[in-house]
Amino acid sequence: MASKKPENMTFEATIEELDAIVENLENGDLALEDALKKFERGIALARSGQIKLSDAEQRVSILLQNDDQSPLTEFNDQPEE
Repeated sequence: MASKKPENMTFEATIEELDAIVENLENGDLALEDALKKFERGIALARSGQIKLSDAEQRVSILLQNDDQSPLTEFNDQPEE
């Protein structure tokens, strides 16, 4: 089964898969090449999860602002590269 792209996964699914990868790597039962592939996948998941978390924090911050005089700015839900 092909893995989903991290950016197409929910935050919860990203964290769940990342936890499983960490457990696999900590066991030390993987061949070097397999461990490197898992590590690469883990890095991609961690980056995607961080972007999702940052987006959620930005949304909460916008919602909690009380200043009705603040200028409106467009919400950018695309990651900056």
